[in-house]
Amino acid sequence: MSEAILVKWTSPLDANIDRRVHGGAVMRLCDEAAGLAAIRHTRQRAVTAAFDRMTFLHPVEVGEVLTLKAAVNAVWRTSLEVGVRVESEDPLSGEIRHTSSAYVTMVAIDENGRPVPVPPLSLTTPEQRRREREAQLRRANRLSEREQIISERRPDSPRG
Repeated sequence: MSEAILVKWTSPLDANIDRRVHGGAVMRLCDEAAGLAAIRHTRQRAVTAAFDRMTFLHPVEVGEVLTLKAAVNAVWRTSLEVGVRVESEDPLSGEIRHTSSAYVTMVAIDENGRPVPVPPLSLTTPEQRRREREAQLRRANRLSEREQIISERRPDSPRG
């Protein structure tokens, strides 16, 4: 299984100054959901390497129920990308809204904290194949950006 679902009823402890759920509280829950999906896929400990993107579409009101759906989108040698979709539900009206999305890169590790290979991902649906293609594009963009930054820092570069 390469998926996980977390459900949390939000409370005033999750609130920011506007009395809405703090974005950091949502990010923490995304990290937990992504970690669980990664561990389920790898059957290894997994740690967060990066939040590639966190998009907040709508605020979450205190008292709403958050459902976080995490799924492994792609795997590489020791890392994997997990997509997390966050939905909020008003428990009184039943209205559900897509409030946030995140892409989290996780790394599988052994008992010594060293990266270990991860198993391949079984892609059986068109949706899974689409998510994997998009994850590959995000990874290529991350690696290209990293290489560009490193080359800009080199002493022999024009900006040295």
